Amino acid sequence: MVFILPWIIFVSSFLAYPLLLAFRTSFLSINVLSPDKAAFVGFENWLNAIKDFQFWKSLFNVVYNQAFFIPISMALGLIFALLLFELGNKGVLYRILLFIPVVTSVPVAYIIFRDFAGTSGPIQKILVLSGLIDQSIDWAFTRYLPMPIIAVFNSWKWFGIQMLILLGGLHGINQSSFEAASVDGTNWFQKILFITLPQLKHQLIFILTVNIINGLQMFTEVYILFGSGGGMYGAGLTPVLYLYDMGFAQQKMGYASALGLLLAVVIFLVTIIQLKITNSDEE
Repeated sequence: MVFILPWIIFVSSFLAYPLLLAFRTSFLSINVLSPDKAAFVGFENWLNAIKDFQFWKSLFNVVYNQAFFIPISMALGLIFALLLFELGNKGVLYRILLFIPVVTSVPVAYIIFRDFAGTSGPIQKILVLSGLIDQSIDWAFTRYLPMPIIAVFNSWKWFGIQMLILLGGLHGINQSSFEAASVDGTNWFQKILFITLPQLKHQLIFILTVNIINGLQMFTEVYILFGSGGGMYGAGLTPVLYLYDMGFAQQKMGYASALGLLLAVVIFLVTIIQLKITNSDEE
């Protein structure tokens, strides 16, 4: 009992108590500046949350974002993991350099990204000179570009974690499988497709699950760009940004609590469905 006491204290203080408090608050109309004037409203906050168009729009924005982020980041992680695996001990320096974006704070990383991809950055200048676009685009003020651009930024920022997870998985693959495939005349691409990827299945499922959960919890990137409002057209609105706006900007803490718990239910259901789909071939 003594050994698990720190865990019990942690779970009780930082998980169980906030969850129970949020559940209780979700049935109240409460302003954080005047909590003594809280009024019980029953399931009104929950019903309004379920019918809230902005909440479901924010979820669609996340799906739109993840449609770009997941394939780009996983492809980068896999490609660099394969390259580092081939380099062996010679790739230690490259491993450190590739992981630097992960340990860089989001605001600093965004400033770097903005300098490269902004209206006066070299990336847009190259696109204009090559004729792919007519003029520089301030993508933060467009209707459809914010989420794909944020997906590219997050892919550069976070692919290093996926790279290390996949690199660890590569070291766990029995090399005799590759040797046998070479004897049979299998080329490099076929080895990746039929040996490497199937044996990295558990790592890939873990990365996919974490990416989906993190996408639904995305906040810092969009808050830096758009504030709590989600920008023009609501193109940068995410569920966490929306409930933050409800709770702190508009002082509707009871409604924000209901949104937060509804988001938790959505994350739970999406995770369960995703795991069922990816593990269906093992049943």
